Formats: sequence, C-alpha cells, structure tokens
Amino acid sequence: MTIRERVLTALAHRQPDRAPYDIRFTQAARAKMADYYGDPDFADKLGNAFSWFGPYPDQEEFVEVAPDIFQDEFAVRWNRRVDKDIGVPCEYLVTPENLAEFAWPDPHDPRRYEHIAKGIAAAGDSVVLVSLGFSLFERAWTLTGMENLLADMLVRPRFVHALLDRILEYNLAIIEHVCGLDIDVMRFGDDWGQQRGLIMGLPLWREFIRPRVRAMYRKAKEHGKFVMIHCCGKVDELFDDLVDCGVDIFNPFQPEVMDVYEVKRRYGDRLSFYGGISIQRTLPFGTPAQVRDEVRRLLDRVGAGGGYIASPSHDIPADAKAENVAAMIEVLRSQ
Repeated sequence: MTIRERVLTALAHRQPDRAPYDIRFTQAARAKMADYYGDPDFADKLGNAFSWFGPYPDQEEFVEVAPDIFQDEFAVRWNRRVDKDIGVPCEYLVTPENLAEFAWPDPHDPRRYEHIAKGIAAAGDSVVLVSLGFSLFERAWTLTGMENLLADMLVRPRFVHALLDRILEYNLAIIEHVCGLDIDVMRFGDDWGQQRGLIMGLPLWREFIRPRVRAMYRKAKEHGKFVMIHCCGKVDELFDDLVDCGVDIFNPFQPEVMDVYEVKRRYGDRLSFYGGISIQRTLPFGTPAQVRDEVRRLLDRVGAGGGYIASPSHDIPADAKAENVAAMIEVLRSQ
C-alpha cells in the first residue's frame, strides 16, 4: 500500500498492510534528533502520514515582534523565552466592555489559502491536513484569560456565549474556505482537559462548547472531510458526545490519562485514534527496549482492525532521549 492508502484504509476501520504513522517535534527535540542523525533534514524523510498546513498567510500563525515575543493574528503577544514553540500570553485583550468593538482578523483574506492550494499539489503520497489551532475554548481564554473565562461561565454567561459565538462565526468562515479545497482532514485544536478530567466540567462543556464544536465539525463533514480533534488531557468522558458531533479522529490519545486499550475496545468502531506513545513516561524516562515494546504493543493491539495512526501523544518534547526517539522511529519504519 501507499502511505495514503494506508491512512484511508485505517480511517475506514479496515486493516492496512501496516499502521500509518506521523511524528512531530518541538523545536528543541527536532534539533536534538538532527544532531543525533547528523542530518538537518531527517524529519522530511520519515514517511509521515500527513502533510500539515495552517489557514494563515504564508502559514505563519505567529510573527516575532520583539526578541522572544510573538504576536498572533488576534494581536495577542506571546512570551516564548522559555517555551519556544507556543509561549504564554503577555496580556489579555478582550473584556465584556470591549467585545463589541474588538477588531477580528479577516477570514476571507485569500492569502490564507494560497499556500494550501500550492501545498496540495506537492503533497505527493501523504494525506493533506489543515489545522485550525486554538479553535474555540483556547481562543477564548487567550483573548480574555483562563481564570476570567472560567469565572465568567458562572457569573457572566451572556458574555461567554457572545465571545464564543463571535469565534464560531470566524471559524465557520475559515472552515468553508479550507474545505472548498482538495484537503482530506480538517483538524481542530482545543484543549479542554487536564490530567484528571475536564477543566470546566461536563455540564459547562455541554453548555458552552458542545453546540459550537458540533457546528464546526458538521460544516467540515458537509464537505466530505475527515474531522480530527486534538484535545489534551483526560477527556474520554466526551467520546460519545464527540462521535455525535462528527469527530472521526481523536488525538493525542494520552496513555498517562486513559487506558488506550480499553478506549480502543469501546470506541474502535466509531473513532480512529492518533497518538498513544507516551511522551510523559516512556520517551523521556524509558529505555530503547521499553520504547520498542510499547510501540509494538500499540501497533498490535490498537492498530488491529485499523483505526490507528501511530504517533507520540504530542509533539516530542525536549526531554525525550534521542536513543528512545530513534528506537520508536525504527519500529514504525520497519513494520
């Protein structure tokens, strides 16, 4: 099978000849592995399942405006002195008093989509994925502050509904443009979880988040695209809701917070899973032999019958041992 055939077979919940895989790195981990292999272009040769694109002009979601300070298209500035990949917001720009006047980016700017159209032609055998990060809850808290947003769900719910509706309107326009292109997967990033459960709890998630993500996912499904949600944390209590909302692929599938084998048993006919290889335990603290055992076990058990994209449970972090990452790559490539 080709890479594309493997992915589409797996997403149809049928057994491919071998499991497709997709490996992504933080900047520090990529540099570490480039040194390990003696090849700065090693990541381009891995045989990854997806070609990734973002709906941003020139695919640049953040622009450096001062040393280690990056600004997103909503004018939020992020301090990356420690976290070089995302960072933390320097300030919050939206309040109940200024929401009506806040200036939003233009989702109809054609520059957002030119590079995607060009990239599709160059994607070769891989599956084309467009990722809309910070897609709802995350976008809201980056604009108004996490503590403020969670408190306002209780004390100013009308403001939260208005803010989320404005984000939804913007997102639906993005989705319409992106899904008019010949892409395969529309990915949404929105972290609702922590290590022990939902950040806001199930009732508030169903009130504020569910109706809006359902609208976004259904818009992508109307265009015949696969829907992927990236949501960190212990959120398996949402899986029935997510299936109903139209999700096809769940990521990052963290083994530290959920029993990945039990989840596969319960939901493997309705959801595909992307992730599963531990970045909190095995890659940083295990041995190469332990990594090989874990990866083979996931391929055998979660990969059985399709429905699995093998991957670390997030972008590989800086503390992952190079020899462990190499052991993982070795198993995935030698299936």
